[in-house]
Amino acid sequence: MTAVDKVEEQLAGLRIARRCVPSEKPAYLLDIDTSTAAQPGSSRFVAVSCSNKSIRVYDRETLRFLREYRGHPGILSGVRFAHTCDSVVFSACSQGTVKCWDVRSAAQEPVQVFSGYPSNVFISFDVSCSDLIVCAGTEKVEDETFLVFWDARGITDCASATKEPLGVYSESHNDDITKICFHPVEPNLVVSGSTDGLVNVFDINKDNEDDALISTCNSDSSVSSLGWSGEDYKQIYCMTHDEGFCWWDMAQLDTEEPITLLHVLDVRESVSTENHSLHYLVGGLYHEKAGKLFLVGGTSTGDIHLISCGTDGLSLVGTLCGGHSATVRSFCWSPTDESLLTGGEDAQLLLWKPGAVERSLTKKASLKISSSLQKRVRVHNTSLKSRKK
Repeated sequence: MTAVDKVEEQLAGLRIARRCVPSEKPAYLLDIDTSTAAQPGSSRFVAVSCSNKSIRVYDRETLRFLREYRGHPGILSGVRFAHTCDSVVFSACSQGTVKCWDVRSAAQEPVQVFSGYPSNVFISFDVSCSDLIVCAGTEKVEDETFLVFWDARGITDCASATKEPLGVYSESHNDDITKICFHPVEPNLVVSGSTDGLVNVFDINKDNEDDALISTCNSDSSVSSLGWSGEDYKQIYCMTHDEGFCWWDMAQLDTEEPITLLHVLDVRESVSTENHSLHYLVGGLYHEKAGKLFLVGGTSTGDIHLISCGTDGLSLVGTLCGGHSATVRSFCWSPTDESLLTGGEDAQLLLWKPGAVERSLTKKASLKISSSLQKRVRVHNTSLKSRKK
């Protein structure tokens, strides 16, 4: 059995190990991130951004609820833990701020606020792997769209001070910037995706935006998710709001070889599933040990599909059933213990581990949240027509 076969078997064998008790006021779980343990054996945290504009923090191993932060006037666009400090978590808000919280503290005041410009509506953000730079992407306002950058150094030293931006990129996208992702090991590289269909790679060490733009790839549709993959993370993948998938190899930029590894217009039509249809994609996970990219998708009734990516196409690895009862909106893969956290529109947070037996006494809750809540959650139209630039 090859390393890839073994990993695919492990993924297909994921079972529920823990199920978090839904809160009294259920909300969609829109994004999940986990902290890096400060030292081996120390406890880790999970942060979840919710549709009720709050961030909830849990113990990573037990999924015990620890605290909640509610100081957000607008819709949240994700959560990210600092890479070098396991207790610091960032959140971006549509009201034009990125806030930084210390999860060890129950205080409702952030330890740092990064303010944007007055018209900024942030809908995406990320933190560089060195924790030196924060970058947020804006909605298009009056024909302008921005990538806004801040210096994130000293975040724990100046409580509640407000930081102004270092500067912006404003020329490379012409519509909402829906996703930002820094390179996992090279802090100067960042990729951005937009509803204009473009996926741009920047080297932010360069002096200006023109020089910083390394490459532009066209997904032919509105970008919903993206990330880095491959050896030394030289590949970029993206998913679109109409469930398309693109995969490019940046290592081929200076060669005669094509950079496109795979382009699937509609993954729902190309992945065959027995008795379970594929309704949507959530995102991708690169399995470093196996050197393999996988996609996570699902059904409106809560089944989770794990899909293997190859240059010859996509194939179903396995389906995780019996967990969620509605659309899954977020996940977080943990390579240290090969586990998967998932969250969805049923307000449940689940921890999946290979061959696990659920130890929670909580019965599966079929929590279909009312449609009035859906109206408050920013969702792009999935029937967006493909656009050529």
